[in-house]
Amino acid sequence: MQDYDEVTAFLGQWGHFQQSVFVLLCASVLPNGFGAFSLIFLTDIPSHHCLVPNINMTEDWHQAIIPLELSRCSRYRLDVVRNLSAQGYVPGQDINLTNLEQEHCVDGWSYSKDVYHSTIVSEFDLVCTEEWKQPFTSTIYFLGVLVGSFFSGQLSDRFGRKPVLFVTMAIQTVFTFAQIFSPSWAVFCILLFISGLGQISNYVSAFVLGTEIFTGNVRVLFSSMGVCLAFAFGFMMLPLFAYFLRDWKSLLLGLSVPGLLYIPLWWLMPESPRWLLSQGRVEEAEDIVKYAAKINKVEPPQVIFEDFNLPAKEHHSIFSLLRTTNIRNTSFILCLVWFSLSTGYFGLSLNTSRLHADPFISCFISAAVEVPAYISSWLALRYLRRQLSVICVLLLGGVSLYFIQLVPRGLSYLSIALEMLGKFGITTGTALMFAYTAELYPTVVRNTATGMCTTVSRVGSCIAPFLLKLGEYFKYLPYIILGTLAVVSAFAAVFLPESFGRPLPQTIEQMHKRERHTPKKTLSTRQTFQSSPVLSPQKTYLQGIKY
Repeated sequence: MQDYDEVTAFLGQWGHFQQSVFVLLCASVLPNGFGAFSLIFLTDIPSHHCLVPNINMTEDWHQAIIPLELSRCSRYRLDVVRNLSAQGYVPGQDINLTNLEQEHCVDGWSYSKDVYHSTIVSEFDLVCTEEWKQPFTSTIYFLGVLVGSFFSGQLSDRFGRKPVLFVTMAIQTVFTFAQIFSPSWAVFCILLFISGLGQISNYVSAFVLGTEIFTGNVRVLFSSMGVCLAFAFGFMMLPLFAYFLRDWKSLLLGLSVPGLLYIPLWWLMPESPRWLLSQGRVEEAEDIVKYAAKINKVEPPQVIFEDFNLPAKEHHSIFSLLRTTNIRNTSFILCLVWFSLSTGYFGLSLNTSRLHADPFISCFISAAVEVPAYISSWLALRYLRRQLSVICVLLLGGVSLYFIQLVPRGLSYLSIALEMLGKFGITTGTALMFAYTAELYPTVVRNTATGMCTTVSRVGSCIAPFLLKLGEYFKYLPYIILGTLAVVSAFAAVFLPESFGRPLPQTIEQMHKRERHTPKKTLSTRQTFQSSPVLSPQKTYLQGIKY
């Protein structure tokens, strides 16, 4: 059987065709960056207090009740205040205000417009007894992301990378726009859930399409930095949108309109030749490769995939990951690490509005931290052992979050620095785990194993909004929980096998027999690659990956 990379080597790795596809795929990821965290601003809770309607009372009572005794969820009974005012009582002198009877905000709330003109919290009154709906809104969105990540891989394998990419982009754009017309919180959540279905699926489809089109070092660059940095730059654009569009409907409109710019990409983006070959559509795959050769100004062979035959597929299920003690332990540890990283990443990202007095600056800082994190993950993938890298970044993230509670109140900037250092470690770890997981599992269950880990990680993102709410009872409790998860996962990662510079396992038996630790005496990386069929760390990471 021919190897795809060898057959298409005449194209080169970085011709005009690869450059255009690289740019277009990275551009398609940008909306995911500002779409994933738009809830930071859409669900932010403005300063608010009980609405006091215009009633006939003296100026003294107005000054006493409104500016000094305002409450977010209760107020003095207006009929009592009106009677006292009519009888000439002076608040604070004749009447002790603390003895007055209070009532709930029966006339609604008055929301501050100093930061936002409106959010869905002020639109649907998600405060006081309805405040649980505010974090639950984010959870519904991430439930949509969870379901989308579960089904998108299967749909992509069946219908192709390109159709799923554009369908999910359309779902994300259309239903983000439709949220503007939500008449109630329930309808908003339904549309938000559907938007979440397309959000992560768009990202994964672009990721898979790029890894299957590119070869060699370009594939490594795209998979480890290209899509990640595009996501981070999209995240960095979010506070700019939110700063100029302070009404929640205007913000949703601004986030959905860029999706229309991607319609022409349908005619510019090719399907994955690898996927076409897997479906027996050899002629279509050859047409794409010949078109790439034309763009790159190279001469293709007359018949490109003459002897290309696919091996018989082995059928495995998620139960294959529980077959032996070795594989079962590896699966459980990886699920724990993925869960901890996802909970920490989304928890710290959604917490950005509380970092700084200006939520827009906070969001930008949180997004900017991801740029050096992704660059660090790329360098670690090229030069460092996987197990050591994952352990170090988990400990960095966990310990940094622990230290936040030790910072004196007057040093708020030190707390922000520690939180961002924690996010740096967790973000780096998240990028590393995509590669590490794919390298540990054999080809026959790699898709299943990665899907299992990503699904478990989405559970962490679903509970992250409620985890932040614990900070209202004890300020440092969310940091303690996230730090504990990271540190426990770091110790658990000690028992994971090493994969750096090792052959990619093809069968479950090979994974079962793999040594747990790297021998002390090994050949140099260059010698190993020259003397054995071991893949390079970069190619090991990407060969056969399907999400």
